[in-house]
Amino acid sequence: MFYSIARKLDQLGHATAAEAHCDIPCGVYDPGPALVAAVSVARIMDIMHEAGAKTDADPVSLANLLARCAFQKETEAEKVKHEIRVIWGDYFKAPLIEKHPEVHALVHSIMQKASACKQEVHRDDALALVDLVNQFAELFWTTKGKKIERHPAPYPPNLEIVVPVLG
Repeated sequence: MFYSIARKLDQLGHATAAEAHCDIPCGVYDPGPALVAAVSVARIMDIMHEAGAKTDADPVSLANLLARCAFQKETEAEKVKHEIRVIWGDYFKAPLIEKHPEVHALVHSIMQKASACKQEVHRDDALALVDLVNQFAELFWTTKGKKIERHPAPYPPNLEIVVPVLG
């Protein structure tokens, strides 16, 4: 019945499809997925460099591994960009931006560094990306009134990540 009513309403007017982070204003934002993706970029670059350094590697297997790693590295870097854009665009409203105007430059730097990580395999770019996302996470949790801690990630390459103090 609901679908027949919806179809009839569609016939009355031209409804356009809408897309959003979520369909309702849930208020659930967390920079954690962006941090995991940024650390993944660094780890994948490490795997690529380790594989490339092997002198006895089968060239076809090496090419396969590097192609798969390159694809996944770019996917993870794009995840960083997506997650940060959503928080920046949906969570940071005028009052927060007035208190933290540096958020715009920080987000822009993250976008540029994530793009650099997609284009190349320089570990320094990946480390800088993790650092920038950590800065964003710190700023985000500050706006929530949460204290933060820095801990080594519990997975390789064990880079330091910002986490909120819960409790």
